[in-house]
Amino acid sequence: MRTTTSWTSWTSWKRGALKTAGVFALALIAGVLATPERTAAQSAKPTPTFTKDIAPILQRSCQQCHRPGALAPMSLLTYEDARPWARLIKNRVVSRHMPPWHIDKNVGIQKFKDDPSLTDDQIATIAAWVDGGVARGNPADMPPPRQFEDADVWNIGKPDLIVEIPKEYVVPGDAPDKWIDSFAPTGLTEDRYIKAIQSMPAPGARKVVHHITTTVLQTLDEEDKLLSGIGDDVREPEEQFLNEYGMGKNGDILPDGTGRVLKAGSVIKFNVHYHASGEETRDRSRIGIVLYPKGYVPKFHQVTRGIARPQDLIDIPAGAENARVDGYHRFDKPVRITAVQAHMHNRGKRMCMEAILPTSLPSQQNQAGPRNVETLSCFNFDFAWHKVYNYADDVAPLLPAGTVLHVIGWHDNSIRNRNNPDPRNWVGAGSRTTDEMSFAWTTWTKLTEEEYKKMVEERQAKAAN
Repeated sequence: MRTTTSWTSWTSWKRGALKTAGVFALALIAGVLATPERTAAQSAKPTPTFTKDIAPILQRSCQQCHRPGALAPMSLLTYEDARPWARLIKNRVVSRHMPPWHIDKNVGIQKFKDDPSLTDDQIATIAAWVDGGVARGNPADMPPPRQFEDADVWNIGKPDLIVEIPKEYVVPGDAPDKWIDSFAPTGLTEDRYIKAIQSMPAPGARKVVHHITTTVLQTLDEEDKLLSGIGDDVREPEEQFLNEYGMGKNGDILPDGTGRVLKAGSVIKFNVHYHASGEETRDRSRIGIVLYPKGYVPKFHQVTRGIARPQDLIDIPAGAENARVDGYHRFDKPVRITAVQAHMHNRGKRMCMEAILPTSLPSQQNQAGPRNVETLSCFNFDFAWHKVYNYADDVAPLLPAGTVLHVIGWHDNSIRNRNNPDPRNWVGAGSRTTDEMSFAWTTWTKLTEEEYKKMVEERQAKAAN
């Protein structure tokens, strides 16, 4: 069934429901970011300069992409680099299009491990610098240059293991979409556990790689090992999902004491979706893995799945601005959700994830509306940035057994959507870039009842102090 409810009306109701925010008694912790009013004293501050005020902000949140050879179209390493783009920088940060961080800052959980977004004060500082004449400032105030390991930096840190597809694939300039499977051995001679993981195309191939999904084949006999370098005939015993790449994707960072096993002799299967860009492009996609030390066995095992997939319900009329799709996933055991990512295509507009709990929370007893529903996160979707959001450990949602994760997606098939290939056409579900999807990549750890209760009690005690 399709509805075209505006997400703004839905979010307004949810914001009202969240006014009782605090510590959720069942350990769902969410924060609402308030926008501070600028005082007269703040307005009287000296005009910011690049060397003292702007450079530190760019180093923290912008230069990883904005430097020679990296992802962004221009460098922002120096004053000479940034000066010609000053007005554009102001426009992009004030509108919160940059740095790319699409979490709605007015609802849901706000603490993440790798958040590059700017505070309200930082945005105001950049705006004041531009409006005040883009002053260079005293060269002595300039911080030391930020050091980068290479132009194609891994967001997870330096990997201990990098596995590439066996041979380079050539994407023609003009060709239909293709999905290519490749197999590559890990080379491990003993079992090891994953601490962080990230997939990415070869440098220069992002424009033709729509997505990469990687799985691991864990138990292989000798015949399987021989076939693993061939591809089509390889058997797939104990195939387990590892990681997904989409445009602008970062990586999965697991909490301490949580891991995924890579067994000795395991083989990684790459499924790469190629989309022609108009010019011949070569790719050799790879996966980078940070490993726990040899011999270390994490207490918790983590999984990632694309869940709440209502593919049969995706029904987007031509010209619709807010076509809504709802998906659901039930957890039969207690879980700790550690990372989430919205997945949609060109017409994706917004996605929200909420937990429908089996019982009401004490903090909700005087709340209007459903008392067992809590919003986890909302995303203002941008097809150019498929980012995974790794919750900070002390706010990662703890959900009791029987919780249903409700994923609500909104699609914009109107002419107002600049990414829309053709607003005249109806759109349904499919794997092509011009088709649509609506689901959430979600990473979680299954818990026993005892582990869940202990984590809840520890979080409550910490919040009470």
